[in-house]
Amino acid sequence: MNNNELFKGVIASLFASASITIFILLYFSQGTIEGAIISLYDQKKLGGLISMGALINLPLFFLGMRKNKVNFAKGVLITSIFLVIVVGLLKII
Repeated sequence: MNNNELFKGVIASLFASASITIFILLYFSQGTIEGAIISLYDQKKLGGLISMGALINLPLFFLGMRKNKVNFAKGVLITSIFLVIVVGLLKII
């Protein structure tokens, strides 16, 4: 198993998800990023924002599978599962 490709998949997926989430926050919020995150957490909508940001992982996963980079796709899948757990915990809390 090539751990380097797996690590690249995890890092690429985390970076893509975080950048899309921050882009959505900057586009729709009028205050600071920190204020918007706190406001969304108080409204119990932070999980929805993280889910929207994680949608970018779908094309990354299928691109990795199409290029036969299975370990890269596994890294993207690991990150997606981690984000699902985070969103689930935010819904419970």
